[in-house]
Amino acid sequence: MKIPEVLLIEVEHAPGNLSKVLGAVGNAGHTVEGLEAVSRSQDKTTWELTLEIDADACSDVFKQIDSVPEAKLLGRSDRVFTRHAGGKIKTVGRSLISDQQYLRDVYTPGVARVCLSIQEEPAKAREYTAIGDTVAIVTDGTAILGLGDIGSVAGMPVMEGKAALFSQLAGVSGVPILLDTKDPEQIIETVTRIAPTFGAIQLEDIAAPACFEIEARLAEGLDIPVLHDDQHGTATVVLAALITSARRAGVDLNKATIGQIGLGAAGLGIVRLLRAYGVGRLLGSDLREPALARLEAIGGERSTLEGVMAECDVVIATTGVRGLIKPEMVRKGHVILALTNPDPEIEPGVALAHGAAYAADGKNVNNVLAFPGLFRGALDARAKKFTDAMLIAAAETIAAMTNERTLVPTPLDEKVHRAVAGAVHEAALEGGAAICMPGKG
Repeated sequence: MKIPEVLLIEVEHAPGNLSKVLGAVGNAGHTVEGLEAVSRSQDKTTWELTLEIDADACSDVFKQIDSVPEAKLLGRSDRVFTRHAGGKIKTVGRSLISDQQYLRDVYTPGVARVCLSIQEEPAKAREYTAIGDTVAIVTDGTAILGLGDIGSVAGMPVMEGKAALFSQLAGVSGVPILLDTKDPEQIIETVTRIAPTFGAIQLEDIAAPACFEIEARLAEGLDIPVLHDDQHGTATVVLAALITSARRAGVDLNKATIGQIGLGAAGLGIVRLLRAYGVGRLLGSDLREPALARLEAIGGERSTLEGVMAECDVVIATTGVRGLIKPEMVRKGHVILALTNPDPEIEPGVALAHGAAYAADGKNVNNVLAFPGLFRGALDARAKKFTDAMLIAAAETIAAMTNERTLVPTPLDEKVHRAVAGAVHEAALEGGAAICMPGKG
């Protein structure tokens, strides 16, 4: 597995010395992901050098750097761990309780009036509590990133990251919920019982096939929107990327043959949304018979890895298998999205070198572009469910805001998330997914 390795290197301050260090990194077969000067003395500069390398390849690059007489490896930076220290989120009050009168208004005795008002008219909870801006981020830890079943506690940094992004990009309060069970019945029961606290439910990193039943039953049983982000958030951004790449390549998605390699949660979510968008022919491959049966149930055709690569104009891969797509499988004009993180099925540069018209990996096609706006729009519309129309509206908005140099916009552009939220809000109202007219827009 590739990891971001951050090295601190002291280099004598003279022309050409830094290039020798970078050359040594290149000789070790690695690419520089980031370079920043962190301190400077009269004759030496300390650089923070970020590489993305295999954990077992560290010693080789260390030797190469140490072979440069003008440089000294000081050690590794703990920047990633430092940014996680103490967690990435905290709960804070929106109001400063500054005097006794304020205390009496927001707590006892004044709060009783608000409680009784909500008892008489439950919909007022959206107006006078945080419920309408709060999303539960629920995981059982069975499919964390590309790491697999590592447990819900080990997945907490991911859930905190989701919550931090919700807050920054969409003004949504995300609350991580770690479940100490993998049993679908217990998960459904638990989420159902805590649902009154939230305006929506985001299911996160729950493995297939359990995720399909869990989402379907919660969506049917609750009157608030439920979305499994690994399926539908990913599918939304993939559709946006396909709209962009197809437009540039002159490909009609409704007439193209599209292949999906890997039919887990993300893969089947992508197939389902592409079918809803109007894609005519979809081929899929997976080693598991139940997954192939699910593909056929939603209108796809079963195939093999080799068949998908040979027949399809567009190839999407979400397998979790590094290097699965061999360079010789790539055909001229292919559009390839190898989305497994942290290591894709084929590196984009390799795919492009072998004739692909477009290629990207999961670092570029990332569901962070979708889920903040999807939930903001659904919450603002007071929707009771997510619909295909809402997901497609989000995808088309993301594609429309992509510049000519990229496949999708930068995920930290707040204008994109506001636009997505607006499009989702409108689609929810037009499609009848909203249960009442919102007070926000």
